[in-house]
Amino acid sequence: MSTSAAGQPLIPQPPATVAALRQAIRQIAPAALPAFTRELDQAADQSRQGSDLAPLQRFVAQWAVYVHIQRQPHLAAALRHWEDAAESGGALQARQAASEIGRLLDEAHAAIGLSAR
Repeated sequence: MSTSAAGQPLIPQPPATVAALRQAIRQIAPAALPAFTRELDQAADQSRQGSDLAPLQRFVAQWAVYVHIQRQPHLAAALRHWEDAAESGGALQARQAASEIGRLLDEAHAAIGLSAR
């Protein structure tokens, strides 16, 4: 991942489209591209099978939130910290970590104009 100057985002928040999100992930988190592609294929299959766009809409929203967080190193670091705490801590620490992760995700949803999870 590239570094940013003075806490600025690495890249601007891209539009919530598959192509724009793929390009952003390629820039800021290339290791996530296989998961992006796999989940896109699953969402597309589910949408086709159910004749429903909801799986694709959820996919785009999830990855827009991911990009929003990953393009800001301080948010990405905070998320990693709380994910690690959830895995390695006791029950109390896991509850606190879950709460903090939820807060980060809610703030990311709000920042990009999506309703909360």
